[in-house]
Amino acid sequence: MGRILVVDDEPHILKLVSFSLERKGHEVFQATDGVAGLKVAAEEKPDLILMDVMMPVMTGYDALDRLKSDPETCDIPVVMLSAKSQHYEQEEGLRRGALQYICKPFTPRDLAETVNSILVGEE
Repeated sequence: MGRILVVDDEPHILKLVSFSLERKGHEVFQATDGVAGLKVAAEEKPDLILMDVMMPVMTGYDALDRLKSDPETCDIPVVMLSAKSQHYEQEEGLRRGALQYICKPFTPRDLAETVNSILVGEE
């Protein structure tokens, strides 16, 4: 299965997403803000990053910009997870390099399907 980094400042979302992915056999890394997420991404080189938009210290958009501008992390697919569900917000995430944008609330099943489709597409 895949190595997935989950970056979210909401403890219950972090726990829910991590638990759901681990149950499916994925190895999960966690970070609670964009700066920490960048550090974990550089160290662990995950197969996929699931990242919130609204976080303290550094937003998900700013972290996404940094990931995509770094040759070491630019090829890691990123899926934005956010309560910001306006169409223009989704377009912004995709414009900055996110592969997909999932609006909160989401179901663990929908998340698992998205993760699996991305990881299978890489093989």
